[in-house]
Amino acid sequence: MKFKNQTMKTHPKILFIFVLTLLFLQPAISQVNSSDSWNNNSKKDLKLEKGRTDSLKATTVGYPVIGFFKDTLFLVYNKLGSFSAKERADAISVRIHKLAGIINFNDTTLKILEAETNTDIVHVETVIMSITENDAKYTDLTKTELAEKYKQIISKKLIEYKSEISFSTLLKEIISALLVLLIGGLAIFYNRKLFRWTVTKIEEQEGKWINGLTIKTYTLFDAKSQVKALLFANVVLKWFVFILLVYIALPILFGIFPWTQNLADTLFNYVADPIKTIVKSLWNYIPNLITIVVILFVFRYILKGLAFLKAEIETEKLVINGFYPDWANPTYQIIKVLIYAFMLIIIFPYLPGSDSPVFRGVSVFLGVLFTFGSSGSLSNIIAGLILTYMRAFKIGDRVKIGEITGDIIEKSMLVTRIRTIKNEIISVPNSNIMSSHTINYSSDSVDNGLILHTTVTIGYDVPWKNIHQALIDAAMRTEHLLHDPKPFILQTSLDDFFVSYQINAYTREPNKQALIYSQLHQNIQDCCNEAGIEIMSPHYRAARDGNMTTIPTNYLDKDYEAPAFKVKNNGDK
Repeated sequence: MKFKNQTMKTHPKILFIFVLTLLFLQPAISQVNSSDSWNNNSKKDLKLEKGRTDSLKATTVGYPVIGFFKDTLFLVYNKLGSFSAKERADAISVRIHKLAGIINFNDTTLKILEAETNTDIVHVETVIMSITENDAKYTDLTKTELAEKYKQIISKKLIEYKSEISFSTLLKEIISALLVLLIGGLAIFYNRKLFRWTVTKIEEQEGKWINGLTIKTYTLFDAKSQVKALLFANVVLKWFVFILLVYIALPILFGIFPWTQNLADTLFNYVADPIKTIVKSLWNYIPNLITIVVILFVFRYILKGLAFLKAEIETEKLVINGFYPDWANPTYQIIKVLIYAFMLIIIFPYLPGSDSPVFRGVSVFLGVLFTFGSSGSLSNIIAGLILTYMRAFKIGDRVKIGEITGDIIEKSMLVTRIRTIKNEIISVPNSNIMSSHTINYSSDSVDNGLILHTTVTIGYDVPWKNIHQALIDAAMRTEHLLHDPKPFILQTSLDDFFVSYQINAYTREPNKQALIYSQLHQNIQDCCNEAGIEIMSPHYRAARDGNMTTIPTNYLDKDYEAPAFKVKNNGDK
């Protein structure tokens, strides 16, 4: 309770001291708050002022005040009285140039005078330029600060100019220029001498160190061609070094004299700027390039996997029901084209300049050219794909396409090549094959055999059983014709003077049709002659009574004699 009473007694004193402290610190706190408020407002005003200055510079054209070496000292943005900004800049340039003729000029010669509405930069009694509030608006400076800045620029440039045109400086510059010319001339002279020496050395090495370039069994360059290529490269390198020496010497030479320094910078920038642009573009393009490399890497292994799958199907190590081995390669080629197209679509946005109108215009133009120029080729390609999946024929088949008969030796996306029985190579566009009929003699010959047939016409005086037997005997004697299934005869027509007999026989050698038909026709003649059957077709007319038979004599008996004419007279009736 004692502690509590003591606390209650001291409480009014503490409250009184606290009130006095607040009263004492209130002006200081107000001053700090006002100071912080002023600083914040000042910062805001400076930001606004800077924004207005940048806006003025962006929307107003500034005209340069030209120095003694064609360099820009500063810019004039606004007019003064009746003078436009350009007229002011030209007039200031003329007045500054006149100062160059003053012998005793130094950095204290120019003065700044304050007038009612503007601040002047004065030399003696001549006003070089006047600076107004409007001029100051284009900078972050006051009139006086801007005038001081321009005064220092003018004084510095005048002093530099006088130093540059002094006799000692000019003498040094001339000596330096002559030295540059001498070194450049010696460099060019020894450059020519060096490359003449290299020409001699290259020619001497023919057949020694230079023996041509051979890749396995293919000679890409013989020794003479390689020497010519090296001599050409030597000439190109010589002129490159010559141009490089001249290009290096000229900027150095022009850089010696202040009047030509701008020209030196221009010449140097002609090469430096493109190189900088190229290097910068390459550096910025590295991320996209890495992306493209990764995409190519992924698609490369996808295609390798598909190629492996194609090889497995072609060799029939992998069998897919309903998918034939000869479909593997064309299917792979189609998928390959589609994958490449998809890969190009993915890569296209990462190519440099892909979003430029010129790049797009060239792409469209090339697409139009390809469309119109390859319309016929596209029809052949599509026809080739259809023929592949139709399996109309394969390599080695004996076919007849239109009026062309021969063996298939090549199938491509555009044409099919046929070797005829006369060893003629005929290229038939795939679109033509699609528009005509195709006969394949080989497709079913292995399993069921191909039926070869030929027709013989024999007169009605020969019994049909005799001719049937003769024709079957002829087929059985013919090489490459099968005995089982047995040949058979069809009587195809009964004409006015003869009967048409068709011999049909099986073979598994459709590529030897010409030889088989030739042997069959020979055997038909032999068998008919042996059976005493005359082949009187197509229209053989003769007086048979007493005439010599048409059968060759080696098939007749040795005692055979042609019978005489028989004339019978029945007398008068």
